[in-house]
Amino acid sequence: MRDPKYDILFEPIQLGPVTAKNRFYQVPHCSGMGWHRPQTLAGMRAMKAEGGWGVVCTEYCSMHPTSDDGGFPHARLWDADDLRNQALMADGVHEHGGLAGVELWHGGSRVANLDSRVAPVGVGPGRASSPSGANHPVQARQPDKADIKALRQWQGEAARRAVEAGFDVVYVYATHGYLLSEFLYAETNQRTDEYGGSIENRVRIVRELIEETLEAVAGKAAVATRFTVDLGDEETYESFALIKDLPDLWDLTVDDYGIEMGVSRFVKEAALEESVARAKAMTSKPVVAVGRFTSPDTMARVIKAGSQDMIGAARPSIADPFLPKKIEEGRLEDIRECIGCNICYAHDTLGIPIRCTQNPTMGEEWRRGWHPERIERSTSPGHALVVGAGPAGLEAARVLGERGFDVMLAEATRDLGGRVTTESRLPGLSEWARVRDWRTGQLDKLMNVEMFRESPMTADDVMATGAEYVLVATGSQWRTDGIGNNRMEPWENGDGAQIVGVDAILAGDETPGGRAVIYDDDHYYMASVLALALVQRGNDVTLVTTAHRPVAWGSHTAEMSQSNAALRDAGVDVVTYHRLDAVAPGEATIACVHSDKTQTIKADWVVPVTNRAPTGDLYDDLLARGSNLSLHRIGDCDAPGTIAAAVYSGYRAALELGEPPSDPLYNRAL
Repeated sequence: MRDPKYDILFEPIQLGPVTAKNRFYQVPHCSGMGWHRPQTLAGMRAMKAEGGWGVVCTEYCSMHPTSDDGGFPHARLWDADDLRNQALMADGVHEHGGLAGVELWHGGSRVANLDSRVAPVGVGPGRASSPSGANHPVQARQPDKADIKALRQWQGEAARRAVEAGFDVVYVYATHGYLLSEFLYAETNQRTDEYGGSIENRVRIVRELIEETLEAVAGKAAVATRFTVDLGDEETYESFALIKDLPDLWDLTVDDYGIEMGVSRFVKEAALEESVARAKAMTSKPVVAVGRFTSPDTMARVIKAGSQDMIGAARPSIADPFLPKKIEEGRLEDIRECIGCNICYAHDTLGIPIRCTQNPTMGEEWRRGWHPERIERSTSPGHALVVGAGPAGLEAARVLGERGFDVMLAEATRDLGGRVTTESRLPGLSEWARVRDWRTGQLDKLMNVEMFRESPMTADDVMATGAEYVLVATGSQWRTDGIGNNRMEPWENGDGAQIVGVDAILAGDETPGGRAVIYDDDHYYMASVLALALVQRGNDVTLVTTAHRPVAWGSHTAEMSQSNAALRDAGVDVVTYHRLDAVAPGEATIACVHSDKTQTIKADWVVPVTNRAPTGDLYDDLLARGSNLSLHRIGDCDAPGTIAAAVYSGYRAALELGEPPSDPLYNRAL
């Protein structure tokens, strides 16, 4: 039963000619599916509608071949084939009572049109880039009056196709640095005609496209406009004021993508609220905005306060497509909260379907038929032992319990969660503990799952349990010998050199004083957060990385820039493009990865952040016995990777235990 204090979240709201059944709005967000995987995309969006989202939108949807992001699978509405593909999504959303929205998009100078090979059209002077951050040797041509007339025509034609496909909300997309943004800002718009110069002139193209879209949809769909307002830029409100009541709905964001899409290390819930609230007070039309909303209390508060009218979400809707239904049914403890790691965003920038650390079914709704809330019971459940209660083990135990197995979960330590627990103690990563907390909360509800803490297991212990199925989830350990991406052999380690492993720091062990050198050949978050942790302990820190900058892979999760700013502010010395070759008392020898030229730097002690070695002794011992056990290894014990990969590994292994694989093509004998 729903708590009455959340009733406001379920009030219908009029959006021009259509009505949303509630205030939950999945804003346009990328999927890595787009034109390449229309069935996969439709299955994912329909799942959100089934989960109670009142409006579910596409990702950026190209209106014309002059707006082509190359190999990245964005959405498209160029022709009849695209119309049919988009109708799959609209139909899936409608089947569950939601409204379907489409974000019509023109990339302007931001796209190179590598696929369509049509010359880009854009106002800005910069070079085209890709979602992965690559800058292409391509510049857009400046649009003349004929191009602007054509742009209006393309928007209108795409809007009509959108209505034909069944969409209920059609966007004019005027932010995120794409074509309409280029017109809006004086620094990119150097035109001297009626589309440049004054604010009124720079807003003109947005006004015209809104009017064009209103005419094209002819009252059959709402017209939404995605727009930037920011307390740090007064002119954004002056621009907004000129068209404040023109569209049917405003989808508002701020100027800093690192805030809008920021990882939880740096950005917390409802970070856009003040900027959006000011604009909301200026318009008579409904406003939606994001803020990585995971708390129902925060959601209800911002609507009651009049800061916005609808709860916009991308990442929370990925982590839990059924978030609205759980609030409606009074099951707040079952909400699978987003941890703000941006693994979803990372996979889109890599051009593949989005993944989620919390929700292993994301992207597999159509391909494998996985459902985030329904797990079919086994027809012949048996006794299963899961060894290790890290992310893979917890997930496996949960799924096996849901399937009806009698499950024993054995953890060698007192604490559950494995790497999730230790890493969540590092600066900025506290929300990652949600991976553990949600799973332990679900396990507490399962009477057929027993948890045994402080229970290290030997092969004899495992055999003594009598379990038919054994899943080994004993994790991995960070290497201390320097072997990683840029070293195939251990480095030189002089007598008396101090090397401290990552696992020792994560365990909270006492560490030496003086200058610590962190050697980063991992390129994700670990080296950066360890550096900040050691600064907090009072150490001077040098971070040496083989990449062009620390947290290089963080370009995919949109945290690289913020991470490097945090290192700078903390006083961490950074050395890029160097590997660590030798460690001696008080110093380390590093070498340029391009020239092999060496130099010596001060190092009282060294922390290698390189590869991890699976902790597989138990699995190997059991395998050597040649018993009739159904034996499996999962998570980092199988192949060290992200927490998302570990959760997925545990989910899939448990779901398919005793069953034919859901996708034989990708199966392997274990």
